[in-house]
Amino acid sequence: MILLDPKNLDRSYPDERSAEIMRKTVEFFETKGKRKLLEDYYDRAWYADFLEFVRKERIFASMCTPAGEGAPDVRWDTWRNCEFAEILGFYGLPYWYTWQVSVLGLGPIWMTENEALRERASKALEDGGIFAFGLSEKTHGADIYSTDMVLTRDGDGWRANGRKYYIGNGNEAAIVSTFGRFEEGDEYVFFAVDSNHPNYHLVQNVVASQNYVSEFELRDYPVREEDILHRGRGAWDAALNTVNIGKYNLGWASIGIATHALYEAITHANNRVLYGNRVTEMSHVRRMFVEGHARLVAMKLFALRAADYMRSASSDDRRYLLYNPMVKMKTTTQGEAVINLFWDAIAAKGFEKDMYFSQAAIDIRGLPKLEGTVHVNIALISKFMPNYFFNPAEYPEISRQDHGRNDDFLFNQGSARGLGQIQFHDYRKAFEGVDLPNVRIFAEQTEVFRRMLQEAPPGPDQMKDVDFLMAAGEIFALVVYAQLILENARIYEIDADQLDQIFEFMVRDVAEHALQLFGQASSNDVQMALCQEMMRKPEHDPDRYARVWERHVEPLDGAYSMNP
Repeated sequence: MILLDPKNLDRSYPDERSAEIMRKTVEFFETKGKRKLLEDYYDRAWYADFLEFVRKERIFASMCTPAGEGAPDVRWDTWRNCEFAEILGFYGLPYWYTWQVSVLGLGPIWMTENEALRERASKALEDGGIFAFGLSEKTHGADIYSTDMVLTRDGDGWRANGRKYYIGNGNEAAIVSTFGRFEEGDEYVFFAVDSNHPNYHLVQNVVASQNYVSEFELRDYPVREEDILHRGRGAWDAALNTVNIGKYNLGWASIGIATHALYEAITHANNRVLYGNRVTEMSHVRRMFVEGHARLVAMKLFALRAADYMRSASSDDRRYLLYNPMVKMKTTTQGEAVINLFWDAIAAKGFEKDMYFSQAAIDIRGLPKLEGTVHVNIALISKFMPNYFFNPAEYPEISRQDHGRNDDFLFNQGSARGLGQIQFHDYRKAFEGVDLPNVRIFAEQTEVFRRMLQEAPPGPDQMKDVDFLMAAGEIFALVVYAQLILENARIYEIDADQLDQIFEFMVRDVAEHALQLFGQASSNDVQMALCQEMMRKPEHDPDRYARVWERHVEPLDGAYSMNP
Protein backbone atom coordinates (compact mmCIF):
# COMPACT_ATOMS: atom_id res chain seq x y z
CA MET A 1 0.00 0.00 0.00
CA ILE A 2 1.39 3.37 -1.00
CA LEU A 3 -0.35 5.29 1.81
CA LEU A 4 1.34 5.76 5.18
CA ASP A 5 0.36 3.44 8.03
CA PRO A 6 2.41 4.58 11.05
CA LYS A 7 1.94 1.26 12.84
CA ASN A 8 3.35 -0.65 9.88
CA LEU A 9 6.45 1.23 8.75
CA ASP A 10 7.46 -1.43 6.26
CA ARG A 11 9.41 0.84 3.95
CA SER A 12 12.98 -0.19 3.21
CA TYR A 13 15.41 2.37 4.61
CA PRO A 14 19.01 2.78 3.40
CA ASP A 15 20.35 2.96 6.97
CA GLU A 16 19.29 2.14 10.51
CA ARG A 17 19.37 5.77 11.68
CA SER A 18 16.66 6.76 9.17
CA ALA A 19 14.46 3.87 10.28
CA GLU A 20 15.07 4.82 13.91
CA ILE A 21 14.04 8.45 13.33
CA MET A 22 10.71 7.46 11.76
CA ARG A 23 10.01 4.74 14.31
CA LYS A 24 10.79 6.93 17.32
CA THR A 25 8.77 9.84 15.94
CA VAL A 26 5.72 7.60 15.55
CA GLU A 27 6.32 6.18 19.05
CA PHE A 28 6.39 9.69 20.50
CA PHE A 29 2.96 10.54 19.11
CA GLU A 30 1.36 7.16 19.77
CA THR A 31 2.62 7.30 23.37
CA LYS A 32 1.27 10.83 23.73
CA GLY A 33 -2.06 9.52 22.51
CA LYS A 34 -4.94 11.00 20.60
CA ARG A 35 -6.71 12.50 23.61
CA LYS A 36 -3.67 14.51 24.72
CA LEU A 37 -2.80 15.42 21.12
CA LEU A 38 -6.23 16.99 20.60
CA GLU A 39 -6.28 18.58 24.05
CA ASP A 40 -2.99 20.37 23.34
CA TYR A 41 -4.26 21.43 19.94
CA TYR A 42 -7.42 23.06 21.25
CA ASP A 43 -5.69 24.51 24.33
CA ARG A 44 -3.02 26.00 22.03
CA ALA A 45 -0.29 24.48 24.18
CA TRP A 46 3.30 25.17 23.10
CA TYR A 47 4.75 21.81 21.98
CA ALA A 48 7.59 21.76 24.48
CA ASP A 49 7.27 17.97 24.88
CA PHE A 50 7.86 17.47 21.15
CA LEU A 51 10.87 19.79 21.12
CA GLU A 52 12.33 17.98 24.11
CA PHE A 53 11.90 14.71 22.23
CA VAL A 54 13.63 16.29 19.20
CA ARG A 55 16.53 17.41 21.40
CA LYS A 56 16.90 14.11 23.24
CA GLU A 57 16.80 11.98 20.10
CA ARG A 58 18.79 14.47 17.94
CA ILE A 59 16.04 14.37 15.31
CA PHE A 60 16.52 17.81 13.75
CA ALA A 61 20.29 17.53 14.20
CA SER A 62 20.37 14.34 12.12
CA MET A 63 17.93 15.46 9.45
CA CYS A 64 18.58 19.19 9.09
CA THR A 65 22.38 19.25 9.09
CA PRO A 66 24.10 18.68 5.74
CA ALA A 67 26.83 16.02 5.62
CA GLY A 68 30.18 17.41 6.63
CA GLU A 69 28.71 20.07 8.90
CA GLY A 70 28.30 18.00 12.05
CA ALA A 71 28.24 14.47 13.45
CA PRO A 72 28.94 11.46 11.20
CA ASP A 73 25.26 10.45 10.96
CA VAL A 74 23.92 13.77 9.64
CA ARG A 75 22.77 14.53 6.11
CA TRP A 76 20.16 16.57 4.26
CA ASP A 77 18.23 13.83 2.52
CA THR A 78 15.08 14.98 0.71
CA TRP A 79 13.82 11.42 0.46
CA ARG A 80 13.65 10.82 4.20
CA ASN A 81 12.54 14.43 4.78
CA CYS A 82 9.43 13.56 2.73
CA GLU A 83 8.40 10.76 5.05
CA PHE A 84 9.25 12.76 8.16
CA ALA A 85 7.09 15.68 6.95
CA GLU A 86 4.30 13.23 6.12
CA ILE A 87 4.45 11.68 9.61
CA LEU A 88 4.39 15.09 11.31
CA GLY A 89 1.44 16.20 9.18
CA PHE A 90 -0.30 12.90 9.95
CA TYR A 91 -0.23 13.68 13.67
CA GLY A 92 -0.67 17.44 13.61
CA LEU A 93 0.28 20.46 11.55
CA PRO A 94 1.81 22.39 14.50
CA TYR A 95 4.55 19.76 14.88
CA TRP A 96 5.24 19.88 11.15
CA TYR A 97 5.28 23.68 11.26
CA THR A 98 8.08 24.05 13.80
CA TRP A 99 10.22 21.73 11.66
CA GLN A 100 9.24 23.47 8.41
CA VAL A 101 10.16 26.96 9.54
CA SER A 102 13.43 25.58 10.93
CA VAL A 103 14.14 24.27 7.42
CA LEU A 104 13.55 27.75 6.04
CA GLY A 105 15.67 29.40 8.70
CA LEU A 106 18.54 27.04 8.00
CA GLY A 107 18.47 27.60 4.23
CA PRO A 108 20.46 30.87 4.15
CA ILE A 109 22.83 29.45 6.79
CA TRP A 110 23.76 26.32 4.84
CA MET A 111 24.14 28.47 1.70
CA THR A 112 26.56 30.93 3.28
CA GLU A 113 30.35 30.94 3.08
CA ASN A 114 30.41 32.14 6.70
CA GLU A 115 31.90 29.03 8.29
CA ALA A 116 31.53 30.31 11.86
CA LEU A 117 27.76 30.70 11.45
CA ARG A 118 27.45 27.24 9.94
CA GLU A 119 29.31 25.82 12.96
CA ARG A 120 27.04 27.79 15.28
CA ALA A 121 23.95 26.38 13.55
CA SER A 122 25.30 22.82 13.72
CA LYS A 123 25.92 23.14 17.47
CA ALA A 124 22.47 24.68 18.03
CA LEU A 125 20.85 21.74 16.23
CA GLU A 126 22.74 19.27 18.42
CA ASP A 127 21.45 21.22 21.44
CA GLY A 128 17.87 20.84 20.20
CA GLY A 129 17.54 24.35 18.76
CA ILE A 130 14.89 25.51 16.33
CA PHE A 131 15.29 28.19 13.66
CA ALA A 132 13.36 31.02 11.99
CA PHE A 133 13.24 32.70 8.58
CA GLY A 134 12.87 36.46 9.01
CA LEU A 135 11.67 37.41 5.54
CA SER A 136 8.11 38.74 5.50
CA GLU A 137 6.85 42.04 6.89
CA LYS A 138 3.40 43.25 7.91
CA THR A 139 3.20 46.03 5.33
CA HIS A 140 4.90 44.26 2.42
CA GLY A 141 4.23 40.56 3.04
CA ALA A 142 6.80 38.56 1.12
CA ASP A 143 7.50 41.45 -1.26
CA ILE A 144 11.20 41.40 -0.53
CA TYR A 145 11.84 44.25 -2.97
CA SER A 146 10.34 46.58 -0.38
CA THR A 147 11.90 45.49 2.91
CA ASP A 148 11.90 48.06 5.71
CA MET A 149 14.50 46.22 7.79
CA VAL A 150 17.43 48.64 7.49
CA LEU A 151 21.06 48.27 8.59
CA THR A 152 22.75 51.60 9.29
CA ARG A 153 26.54 51.90 9.54
CA ASP A 154 27.84 52.13 13.12
CA GLY A 155 31.63 52.05 13.40
CA ASP A 156 32.94 48.68 12.19
CA GLY A 157 29.41 47.25 12.10
CA TRP A 158 25.78 48.27 11.74
CA ARG A 159 22.61 48.86 13.74
CA ALA A 160 19.51 47.02 12.46
CA ASN A 161 16.06 48.56 12.86
CA GLY A 162 12.74 47.25 11.63
CA ARG A 163 9.95 44.74 12.18
CA LYS A 164 9.28 41.30 10.78
CA TYR A 165 5.84 39.70 10.72
CA TYR A 166 4.53 36.14 10.43
CA ILE A 167 7.83 34.57 11.46
CA GLY A 168 7.42 31.05 12.82
CA ASN A 169 9.57 30.00 15.80
CA GLY A 170 10.43 33.66 16.45
CA ASN A 171 9.90 33.14 20.18
CA GLU A 172 12.64 30.53 20.70
CA ALA A 173 14.76 30.39 17.55
CA ALA A 174 18.47 29.83 18.12
CA ILE A 175 19.13 31.85 14.95
CA VAL A 176 16.70 34.01 13.00
CA SER A 177 17.98 34.33 9.41
CA THR A 178 16.81 37.89 8.74
CA PHE A 179 16.46 39.66 5.40
CA GLY A 180 16.99 43.43 5.10
CA ARG A 181 18.99 46.07 3.27
CA PHE A 182 21.94 48.30 3.96
CA GLU A 183 21.04 51.97 4.14
CA GLU A 184 24.25 52.78 2.27
CA GLY A 185 23.91 51.65 -1.33
CA ASP A 186 20.47 50.09 -0.72
CA GLU A 187 22.04 46.62 -0.96
CA TYR A 188 20.14 43.50 0.21
CA VAL A 189 21.50 41.48 3.13
CA PHE A 190 20.79 38.31 5.12
CA PHE A 191 22.12 38.39 8.66
CA ALA A 192 21.93 36.17 11.74
CA VAL A 193 19.88 37.37 14.71
CA ASP A 194 19.80 35.97 18.26
CA SER A 195 16.24 35.90 19.64
CA ASN A 196 17.62 36.16 23.19
CA HIS A 197 19.43 39.46 22.56
CA PRO A 198 18.04 42.44 24.57
CA ASN A 199 17.62 44.46 21.35
CA TYR A 200 15.38 41.73 19.91
CA HIS A 201 11.80 42.53 20.94
CA LEU A 202 9.09 39.92 20.62
CA VAL A 203 5.87 41.83 19.90
CA GLN A 204 3.19 39.13 19.64
CA ASN A 205 2.03 35.79 18.34
CA VAL A 206 -0.06 36.80 15.33
CA VAL A 207 -2.10 33.56 15.24
CA ALA A 208 -4.30 31.70 17.71
CA SER A 209 -2.70 28.26 17.57
CA GLN A 210 -0.05 26.02 19.12
CA ASN A 211 2.52 27.61 16.83
CA TYR A 212 4.27 30.81 17.71
CA VAL A 213 4.09 32.84 14.51
CA SER A 214 5.82 35.96 15.67
CA GLU A 215 5.96 39.62 15.03
CA PHE A 216 9.33 40.88 16.24
CA GLU A 217 11.20 44.16 16.18
CA LEU A 218 14.91 44.91 16.09
CA ARG A 219 15.76 48.18 17.81
CA ASP A 220 19.35 49.25 17.24
CA TYR A 221 20.27 45.57 17.08
CA PRO A 222 24.08 45.35 16.68
CA VAL A 223 25.20 43.52 13.54
CA ARG A 224 28.86 42.66 13.02
CA GLU A 225 30.59 41.48 9.87
CA GLU A 226 30.67 37.97 11.32
CA ASP A 227 26.83 38.02 11.52
CA ILE A 228 26.44 38.55 7.76
CA LEU A 229 25.16 35.54 5.82
CA HIS A 230 24.76 37.03 2.33
CA ARG A 231 25.01 40.41 0.60
CA GLY A 232 23.61 41.88 -2.60
CA ARG A 233 22.46 39.44 -5.27
CA GLY A 234 23.57 36.58 -3.04
CA ALA A 235 21.00 37.60 -0.40
CA TRP A 236 18.25 37.67 -3.02
CA ASP A 237 19.22 34.26 -4.40
CA ALA A 238 19.43 32.80 -0.88
CA ALA A 239 15.86 33.95 -0.17
CA LEU A 240 14.40 32.39 -3.33
CA ASN A 241 16.53 29.24 -3.23
CA THR A 242 15.57 28.64 0.40
CA VAL A 243 11.90 28.85 -0.52
CA ASN A 244 12.62 26.38 -3.35
CA ILE A 245 13.70 23.87 -0.69
CA GLY A 246 11.10 24.64 1.94
CA LYS A 247 7.85 25.06 0.08
CA TYR A 248 8.06 21.49 -1.24
CA ASN A 249 7.36 20.26 2.31
CA LEU A 250 3.86 21.77 2.33
CA GLY A 251 2.62 19.12 -0.07
CA TRP A 252 3.82 16.41 2.30
CA ALA A 253 2.01 17.98 5.24
CA SER A 254 -1.19 17.84 3.17
CA ILE A 255 -0.58 14.19 2.30
CA GLY A 256 -0.10 13.29 5.97
CA ILE A 257 -3.19 15.18 7.13
CA ALA A 258 -5.41 13.72 4.42
CA THR A 259 -4.18 10.17 5.07
CA HIS A 260 -5.03 10.29 8.79
CA ALA A 261 -8.42 11.83 7.94
CA LEU A 262 -9.10 8.99 5.48
CA TYR A 263 -8.53 6.30 8.10
CA GLU A 264 -10.92 8.00 10.52
CA ALA A 265 -13.56 8.78 7.92
CA ILE A 266 -13.75 5.34 6.27
CA THR A 267 -13.79 3.54 9.62
CA HIS A 268 -16.67 5.72 10.81
CA ALA A 269 -18.74 5.66 7.61
CA ASN A 270 -18.30 1.97 6.84
CA ASN A 271 -19.59 1.02 10.30
CA ARG A 272 -22.48 3.46 10.51
CA VAL A 273 -25.90 2.09 9.57
CA LEU A 274 -28.68 4.40 8.36
CA TYR A 275 -32.03 3.24 7.02
CA GLY A 276 -30.91 -0.36 7.32
CA ASN A 277 -27.75 0.04 5.21
CA ARG A 278 -24.13 0.93 5.75
CA VAL A 279 -23.52 4.57 4.90
CA THR A 280 -20.90 3.49 2.36
CA GLU A 281 -23.55 1.54 0.44
CA MET A 282 -25.09 4.88 -0.54
CA SER A 283 -23.82 5.59 -4.03
CA HIS A 284 -22.84 9.22 -3.42
CA VAL A 285 -20.89 8.37 -0.24
CA ARG A 286 -19.02 5.53 -1.89
CA ARG A 287 -18.15 7.83 -4.79
CA MET A 288 -16.72 10.36 -2.31
CA PHE A 289 -14.41 7.77 -0.80
CA VAL A 290 -13.29 6.27 -4.10
CA GLU A 291 -12.57 9.69 -5.58
CA GLY A 292 -10.93 10.99 -2.38
CA HIS A 293 -8.71 7.92 -2.20
CA ALA A 294 -7.76 8.30 -5.89
CA ARG A 295 -6.87 11.96 -5.39
CA LEU A 296 -4.78 11.13 -2.33
CA VAL A 297 -2.84 8.37 -4.09
CA ALA A 298 -2.23 10.78 -6.98
CA MET A 299 -0.92 13.41 -4.55
CA LYS A 300 1.62 11.00 -3.15
CA LEU A 301 2.71 9.61 -6.52
CA PHE A 302 3.32 13.11 -7.82
CA ALA A 303 5.17 14.38 -4.73
CA LEU A 304 7.41 11.30 -4.60
CA ARG A 305 8.32 11.69 -8.25
CA ALA A 306 9.04 15.40 -7.77
CA ALA A 307 11.50 14.39 -5.04
CA ASP A 308 13.37 12.28 -7.59
CA TYR A 309 13.91 15.37 -9.75
CA MET A 310 14.91 17.51 -6.76
CA ARG A 311 17.53 14.97 -5.71
CA SER A 312 18.96 14.58 -9.21
CA ALA A 313 19.00 18.33 -9.96
CA SER A 314 22.11 20.15 -11.12
CA SER A 315 23.02 23.41 -12.82
CA ASP A 316 22.30 21.58 -16.10
CA ASP A 317 19.00 20.07 -14.96
CA ARG A 318 16.68 22.50 -13.18
CA ARG A 319 13.39 20.78 -13.97
CA TYR A 320 12.71 20.67 -10.23
CA LEU A 321 11.87 24.40 -10.40
CA LEU A 322 8.62 23.44 -12.15
CA TYR A 323 7.81 20.31 -10.15
CA ASN A 324 8.66 21.86 -6.78
CA PRO A 325 6.05 24.69 -6.83
CA MET A 326 3.62 22.16 -8.27
CA VAL A 327 3.95 20.08 -5.08
CA LYS A 328 3.33 23.22 -3.07
CA MET A 329 0.39 24.46 -5.14
CA LYS A 330 -1.28 21.42 -6.70
CA THR A 331 -0.77 18.86 -3.94
CA THR A 332 -2.02 21.21 -1.22
CA THR A 333 -5.15 22.23 -3.13
CA GLN A 334 -5.82 18.55 -3.83
CA GLY A 335 -5.51 17.97 -0.08
CA GLU A 336 -8.38 20.42 0.43
CA ALA A 337 -10.43 18.58 -2.20
CA VAL A 338 -9.80 15.25 -0.45
CA ILE A 339 -10.84 16.58 2.95
CA ASN A 340 -13.96 18.14 1.42
CA LEU A 341 -14.98 14.78 -0.04
CA PHE A 342 -14.46 12.88 3.22
CA TRP A 343 -16.14 15.62 5.24
CA ASP A 344 -19.24 15.46 3.05
CA ALA A 345 -19.27 11.72 3.64
CA ILE A 346 -19.04 11.86 7.45
CA ALA A 347 -20.89 15.19 7.85
CA ALA A 348 -21.31 16.32 11.49
CA LYS A 349 -18.89 13.67 12.76
CA GLY A 350 -16.08 15.80 11.35
CA PHE A 351 -16.75 18.52 13.93
CA GLU A 352 -16.46 16.32 17.02
CA LYS A 353 -13.68 17.22 19.46
CA ASP A 354 -12.41 13.65 19.82
CA MET A 355 -11.77 13.31 16.07
CA TYR A 356 -8.43 14.11 14.44
CA PHE A 357 -10.62 15.09 11.50
CA SER A 358 -11.80 18.21 13.33
CA GLN A 359 -8.30 19.69 13.28
CA ALA A 360 -7.52 18.29 9.81
CA ALA A 361 -10.48 20.21 8.39
CA ILE A 362 -9.04 23.45 9.79
CA ASP A 363 -5.34 22.94 9.08
CA ILE A 364 -5.65 21.65 5.52
CA ARG A 365 -6.94 25.10 4.49
CA GLY A 366 -3.74 26.91 5.42
CA LEU A 367 -1.24 25.01 3.30
CA PRO A 368 -2.24 26.37 -0.14
CA LYS A 369 -1.93 29.87 1.30
CA LEU A 370 1.60 29.61 2.74
CA GLU A 371 4.96 30.00 0.93
CA GLY A 372 3.22 31.84 -1.91
CA THR A 373 -0.47 31.62 -2.78
CA VAL A 374 -1.84 29.39 -5.52
CA HIS A 375 -1.98 32.48 -7.76
CA VAL A 376 1.71 33.22 -7.16
CA ASN A 377 2.77 29.65 -7.90
CA ILE A 378 0.63 29.38 -11.04
CA ALA A 379 2.18 32.63 -12.28
CA LEU A 380 5.58 31.06 -11.59
CA ILE A 381 4.95 27.77 -13.39
CA SER A 382 3.38 29.54 -16.37
CA LYS A 383 6.86 30.82 -17.25
CA PHE A 384 7.81 27.23 -18.10
CA MET A 385 4.88 26.58 -20.46
CA PRO A 386 6.48 27.46 -23.83
CA ASN A 387 9.55 25.26 -23.34
CA TYR A 388 7.51 22.48 -21.73
CA PHE A 389 5.22 22.07 -24.73
CA PHE A 390 7.33 23.21 -27.66
CA ASN A 391 11.04 22.94 -26.87
CA PRO A 392 11.80 19.60 -25.17
CA ALA A 393 15.33 18.41 -24.44
CA GLU A 394 16.91 15.01 -23.93
CA TYR A 395 17.82 13.97 -20.38
CA PRO A 396 18.99 10.69 -18.88
CA GLU A 397 16.24 8.60 -17.32
CA ILE A 398 15.69 9.47 -13.65
CA SER A 399 15.12 6.44 -11.43
CA ARG A 400 13.67 6.40 -7.91
CA GLN A 401 16.08 8.48 -5.82
CA ASP A 402 15.73 6.75 -2.45
CA HIS A 403 19.47 6.44 -1.80
CA GLY A 404 20.85 7.46 1.57
CA ARG A 405 22.98 10.43 0.48
CA ASN A 406 23.30 14.15 1.07
CA ASP A 407 21.54 16.49 -1.40
CA ASP A 408 24.48 18.80 -2.05
CA PHE A 409 22.95 20.81 -4.89
CA LEU A 410 20.06 22.20 -2.83
CA PHE A 411 22.46 24.50 -1.00
CA ASN A 412 24.36 25.37 -4.15
CA GLN A 413 21.54 26.21 -6.59
CA GLY A 414 23.24 29.27 -7.99
CA SER A 415 21.37 32.21 -9.49
CA ALA A 416 17.58 32.24 -9.20
CA ARG A 417 17.37 33.81 -12.67
CA GLY A 418 16.77 32.22 -16.04
CA LEU A 419 13.55 30.29 -15.45
CA GLY A 420 12.40 30.84 -19.03
CA GLN A 421 15.48 29.02 -20.37
CA ILE A 422 14.85 25.76 -18.46
CA GLN A 423 13.96 22.82 -20.71
CA PHE A 424 12.05 19.62 -19.95
CA HIS A 425 11.87 16.13 -21.33
CA ASP A 426 8.97 15.37 -23.69
CA TYR A 427 5.86 14.87 -21.53
CA ARG A 428 4.24 12.71 -24.21
CA LYS A 429 6.63 9.85 -23.49
CA ALA A 430 4.91 9.29 -20.15
CA PHE A 431 1.68 8.44 -21.98
CA GLU A 432 3.28 5.90 -24.31
CA GLY A 433 2.26 2.31 -23.67
CA VAL A 434 -0.54 3.22 -21.23
CA ASP A 435 -3.65 1.79 -22.86
CA LEU A 436 -6.37 2.92 -20.45
CA PRO A 437 -9.59 4.71 -21.46
CA ASN A 438 -9.27 7.77 -19.25
CA VAL A 439 -5.55 8.15 -19.86
CA ARG A 440 -6.32 8.24 -23.60
CA ILE A 441 -9.04 10.87 -23.13
CA PHE A 442 -6.72 12.97 -20.96
CA ALA A 443 -3.96 12.76 -23.58
CA GLU A 444 -6.43 13.99 -26.21
CA GLN A 445 -7.46 16.91 -23.98
CA THR A 446 -3.79 17.77 -23.49
CA GLU A 447 -3.14 17.90 -27.22
CA VAL A 448 -6.11 20.23 -27.70
CA PHE A 449 -4.65 22.54 -25.05
CA ARG A 450 -1.29 22.40 -26.81
CA ARG A 451 -3.01 23.33 -30.07
CA MET A 452 -4.66 26.29 -28.36
CA LEU A 453 -1.28 27.56 -27.15
CA GLN A 454 0.07 27.16 -30.69
CA GLU A 455 -2.87 28.43 -32.75
CA ALA A 456 -4.51 30.91 -30.37
CA PRO A 457 -2.00 31.87 -27.68
CA PRO A 458 -2.92 34.49 -25.08
CA GLY A 459 -2.75 38.01 -26.50
CA PRO A 460 -1.20 41.03 -24.76
CA ASP A 461 -4.41 41.93 -22.91
CA GLN A 462 -5.01 38.33 -21.88
CA MET A 463 -1.49 38.15 -20.47
CA LYS A 464 -2.55 40.90 -18.05
CA ASP A 465 -5.82 39.11 -17.18
CA VAL A 466 -5.01 37.14 -14.04
CA ASP A 467 -8.27 35.16 -14.16
CA PHE A 468 -7.56 34.06 -17.73
CA LEU A 469 -4.01 33.03 -16.85
CA MET A 470 -5.20 31.18 -13.74
CA ALA A 471 -7.63 29.04 -15.73
CA ALA A 472 -4.99 28.27 -18.38
CA GLY A 473 -2.35 27.67 -15.70
CA GLU A 474 -4.58 25.14 -13.95
CA ILE A 475 -4.83 23.09 -17.16
CA PHE A 476 -1.07 23.26 -17.61
CA ALA A 477 -0.63 22.14 -14.00
CA LEU A 478 -2.84 19.12 -14.63
CA VAL A 479 -0.69 18.08 -17.60
CA VAL A 480 2.49 18.22 -15.49
CA TYR A 481 0.65 16.43 -12.67
CA ALA A 482 -0.42 13.65 -15.02
CA GLN A 483 3.06 13.24 -16.49
CA LEU A 484 4.78 12.60 -13.15
CA ILE A 485 1.93 10.40 -11.90
CA LEU A 486 2.30 8.19 -14.98
CA GLU A 487 6.07 8.02 -14.55
CA ASN A 488 5.71 6.99 -10.93
CA ALA A 489 2.85 4.57 -11.53
CA ARG A 490 5.36 2.39 -13.37
CA ILE A 491 7.95 2.68 -10.60
CA TYR A 492 5.45 1.82 -7.85
CA GLU A 493 3.54 -0.71 -9.97
CA ILE A 494 0.17 0.96 -9.49
CA ASP A 495 -2.45 -1.36 -10.94
CA ALA A 496 -4.47 -0.40 -14.01
CA ASP A 497 -7.73 -0.02 -12.09
CA GLN A 498 -6.27 2.52 -9.67
CA LEU A 499 -4.53 4.43 -12.44
CA ASP A 500 -7.61 4.70 -14.63
CA GLN A 501 -9.64 5.76 -11.58
CA ILE A 502 -7.14 8.57 -11.00
CA PHE A 503 -7.47 9.72 -14.59
CA GLU A 504 -11.25 9.66 -14.34
CA PHE A 505 -11.13 12.67 -12.01
CA MET A 506 -8.27 14.19 -14.03
CA VAL A 507 -10.42 14.23 -17.18
CA ARG A 508 -13.21 15.94 -15.24
CA ASP A 509 -10.81 18.49 -13.78
CA VAL A 510 -9.50 19.48 -17.23
CA ALA A 511 -13.09 19.86 -18.43
CA GLU A 512 -13.90 22.06 -15.41
CA HIS A 513 -10.96 24.40 -16.01
CA ALA A 514 -11.66 24.46 -19.75
CA LEU A 515 -15.18 25.65 -18.92
CA GLN A 516 -13.70 28.40 -16.71
CA LEU A 517 -11.36 29.43 -19.53
CA PHE A 518 -14.28 29.37 -22.01
CA GLY A 519 -16.25 31.69 -19.72
CA GLN A 520 -13.54 34.32 -19.32
CA ALA A 521 -14.56 37.71 -20.67
CA SER A 522 -11.34 37.96 -22.67
CA SER A 523 -11.41 34.53 -24.36
CA ASN A 524 -11.81 34.72 -28.15
CA ASP A 525 -13.80 32.55 -30.55
CA VAL A 526 -10.91 30.22 -31.46
CA GLN A 527 -9.98 29.71 -27.82
CA MET A 528 -13.61 29.08 -26.89
CA ALA A 529 -13.99 26.45 -29.61
CA LEU A 530 -10.87 24.63 -28.42
CA CYS A 531 -12.06 24.85 -24.82
CA GLN A 532 -15.23 23.08 -25.91
CA GLU A 533 -13.09 20.29 -27.36
CA MET A 534 -11.43 19.90 -23.97
CA MET A 535 -14.79 19.53 -22.20
CA ARG A 536 -14.76 15.74 -22.31
CA LYS A 537 -16.62 13.24 -20.19
CA PRO A 538 -14.53 10.51 -18.53
CA GLU A 539 -15.32 6.86 -19.15
CA HIS A 540 -16.93 5.34 -16.09
CA ASP A 541 -16.46 1.58 -15.76
CA PRO A 542 -18.70 0.17 -12.98
CA ASP A 543 -16.63 -3.01 -12.71
CA ARG A 544 -13.35 -1.10 -12.36
CA TYR A 545 -14.96 1.22 -9.83
CA ALA A 546 -16.17 -1.75 -7.77
CA ARG A 547 -12.73 -3.37 -7.80
CA VAL A 548 -11.06 -0.17 -6.60
CA TRP A 549 -13.55 0.05 -3.73
CA GLU A 550 -13.17 -3.60 -2.76
CA ARG A 551 -9.38 -3.88 -3.09
CA HIS A 552 -8.09 -0.45 -2.13
CA VAL A 553 -10.64 1.63 -0.22
CA GLU A 554 -12.88 -0.59 1.91
CA PRO A 555 -9.90 -2.53 3.42
CA LEU A 556 -8.84 0.76 5.10
CA ASP A 557 -11.81 0.39 7.46
CA GLY A 558 -10.14 -0.23 10.83
CA ALA A 559 -6.68 -0.51 9.27
CA TYR A 560 -5.30 2.23 11.53
CA SER A 561 -6.49 3.90 14.72
CA MET A 562 -4.34 6.18 16.88
CA ASN A 563 -3.66 5.10 20.44
CA PRO A 564 -6.21 6.79 22.70
